[in-house]
Amino acid sequence: METQKPKLTRTPSSLLRSPTLRSSTHSLSSLTSSTLKSPTLKRPEREFHKGSCNGSGVYNFFAKGRYEGDWVDGKYDGYGIESWAKGSRYRGQYRNGLRHGFGVYKFFNGDSYAGEWVSGHSHGSGVQSCADGSCYVGEFKGAIKHGLGYYHFRNGDRYAGEYFGDKIHGFGVYHFANGHCYEGSWHEGRRQGFGTYTFRNGEMRSGEWDCGVLKNPLSPSNHSIQRSVQAARKAAENAVLAPRVDEQVNRAVSAANRAATAARVAAIKAVQNRMDGKFCHTDV
Repeated sequence: METQKPKLTRTPSSLLRSPTLRSSTHSLSSLTSSTLKSPTLKRPEREFHKGSCNGSGVYNFFAKGRYEGDWVDGKYDGYGIESWAKGSRYRGQYRNGLRHGFGVYKFFNGDSYAGEWVSGHSHGSGVQSCADGSCYVGEFKGAIKHGLGYYHFRNGDRYAGEYFGDKIHGFGVYHFANGHCYEGSWHEGRRQGFGTYTFRNGEMRSGEWDCGVLKNPLSPSNHSIQRSVQAARKAAENAVLAPRVDEQVNRAVSAANRAATAARVAAIKAVQNRMDGKFCHTDV
């Protein structure tokens, strides 16, 4: 009876990395089409403070994109909503012009990421859901799966354990949809080191694996096998029981919705002021 190979998936780099936020780093002169309002100023019709966009505002930028939310010193900072012509949309926190904190990014193809962001990349705990039905819940580092995680594949396979550099790597447990299971050590997505493969009929194959192939059969009671299996089960348990950040994400999305509403109100007032002959005032 032959063992099965696990299904390998790699997160597209475009899925979790932050697209360039050109609009958030433009100079004051290139933001003259923005409609901004600073609540910190005594005159509410003012849109800029000391030469920079501050407060709430709406900005329509390249590729028919749009940002609605908070600004600090000419950059996205606080909470907001960013959307693009094809249908992609982000709602959540920003810092210094980049997605930073908690937020949800929904892509036009149906994929999504909800979780922590650092300097424009998914980083920390999060949930990656794909349109094909697959889903990863766990840790990310620099926009790729890294740390402990749980992956449910579209074909019904399930893996729980350690990831490194977007690949199954370390210790973990892989359940195949047909009932087979492997518990043990992994290296770059392949069975490597000590582990046990259990068939659905109860038959077991234990030993030392190399590139997914059993090279040195050993008894399941072998000390190295038992230690590796225990480490795999522990990693799988920690991955499944890892704390979620759903509540923090939901709060960030709610705050982003409120910030976007305030930005649209500020934009309408700014347009009305211009129609009444009250143009933007800039403090220098």
